[in-house]
Formats: sequence, structure tokens, C-alpha cells
Amino acid sequence: MALNFIGTSDINSGIMKNSASYIQRCEEIYHQRLAEAAEKIRVDADERPLVLLSGPSGSGKTTSAMRIAGLLRKQGLTVHTISMDNYFLPDGYGEMPLDDDGKVDLESPLRMDIPLFAEHMEKLFRREEVEIPRFDFKTQSRTTGYTLKREKNEIIIIEGIHALNPEVTGDTDDFTTCVYVSVRTRIRDDNGTVMHPRAIRLMRRLCRDKLFRGRSSADVFGMLRAVSRGEDLYIMPHKHRADLDIDTFLAYEPSVYCTALIDELKSSPELAEYSENYEATVKILSQLSPLTYTDVPGDSLVREFIGGSSMEY
Repeated sequence: MALNFIGTSDINSGIMKNSASYIQRCEEIYHQRLAEAAEKIRVDADERPLVLLSGPSGSGKTTSAMRIAGLLRKQGLTVHTISMDNYFLPDGYGEMPLDDDGKVDLESPLRMDIPLFAEHMEKLFRREEVEIPRFDFKTQSRTTGYTLKREKNEIIIIEGIHALNPEVTGDTDDFTTCVYVSVRTRIRDDNGTVMHPRAIRLMRRLCRDKLFRGRSSADVFGMLRAVSRGEDLYIMPHKHRADLDIDTFLAYEPSVYCTALIDELKSSPELAEYSENYEATVKILSQLSPLTYTDVPGDSLVREFIGGSSMEY
């Protein structure tokens, strides 16, 4: 996929001219990307009823999976979605993988219950009943979830950071469609400096982790090196397996994160110890015209990170 670029001045211009129209246009672009993917999935559904949807942390996997499912349902198809997060191993369950610093490697595929997941993949393809577990991030525990049995002509979308990793999914190419989603657009600031797409995903995670995972901004910044290492080791090497590639960036979203984050970040100079990650985030947000949460549509991907979604996560 070719890289796209957008300037902070272009974002501000769109917002200042007509924010409602600009937001709508951004949402329509993202919707069209999803619609094209959904059509490809529909066409191949008979042979490939399982969809593996992957992307790095903060890429918008969950919303993309749900929105694609919604588009397929509008065409009369029955679709189920499964989060691979529910297959994480709970604390105290066996020996956890360690990173280079001797800490638990939270990004490693070995944190997953791979045998159980592989078993469920095969059973779902064969239309056998399975019991999907449920993982609680706050308590780091796994409980009983719900039973699922795929009926004939039904589609199952399975999303998670390791969904394209063959060490996790096994030999499933014959009956799966692989989808990779992430922020691919790069923002150029007023000085011509181009920000890596990871900057947007960091903003998303700063909002989401504070609201839904009990983590402070310092926690998120502190985890960034390990998260990036995990992406480079466990996710990026497998994105070439994707049959479909979706850019989840919405041009107006950094202006929403400006409202959510800029005051806290500017008043937390201790975060400067995280060097360019903190500085770059503050720099880009400081150049944007803020948008309030009320400007964001209820079914927007942005709601996955700021809350208040009309969809059930």
C-alpha cells in the first residue's frame, strides 16, 4: 500500500472551514475502505469462512472487525467476531516469556494459549461447537465466556495482534482471508517534519489505556519500547500474508486527541524522560485545532479509544 501524507495545516483548514463536513468526509473515506474489504470477504466466503484480522496495538482492529461484520450482515450474512485477547494466558499459568530486560514479554505470541486457539480454529472451520473464553485485562484472569458453533454459510472474524502469525494460527491458508489494519498515513508538521504512524497509535493508546485498562500516561509511555519491539518481532514480519490492507487513519482524529491529552501532557514534564516519544506527541498535538468528544460520531473508530461508542465492545 502506498503511503499517504497530510499536513497539520490541512487538518486545521478542514476543521476551521466546516468541522462537521470534514469529519463526515473522513468517516466516509474509512467506510469505503471497509466496504471494499467486506465485498472481497463476501465473494470468498464459501471457501474462506474464517477471517483473520491483525494489526499492531492501537490500530483499530476491534472497530474495523465490527464494522466489516456490520457491512456483511447488511448483505444478509450471519457473522460472528472473536477477539484473540480472550486467549491470553492468565497470570500464574505456566512460565511466561521474558523480554530482553527480564520482564514478562506482554507482546509475545507465547502469552497466548496457542493449543486452545488452534483447536478452536479447526473446530470452527469444521462447524463444531467451541467455548470461547473471556480475558479480563484489569485482573489478568480468564473466565468462561460463551459457546459458539458456526453454521453453514456463516462467517467468523477473528481479530488480534497475532492473527497473521502462523506460529499461532497454524496452517489455515486454505480456509482463511487475512486482513491487516493499521495507521498508514503520516502527518507532516508545520516545519516539514514527518511523524511516524506510530505517533497516532500512541495517542489512541494514551486515551484507551487510561479509560479502559487502568494505566496512566507514564505507564503507556513506559511500555512503548516493549510494544514497539513486539511489533517489529511478532507483527510486522507477517503483514505480507495479508490479502487485504486497510488504513484506519481518520484525518480529524488527532484533533480529538488534542482535546483529550494536550493539557495533561504539557503539565507532566516528568514524561520528558521518554525523550522523542513525549516530545513528538506534544509537538504534533500543539499544532492542531482541538475538537470536542461531542463532534465524534457514535459509531466512529475514534470512539474505540475515547469511549461513548454506540457499538458494544
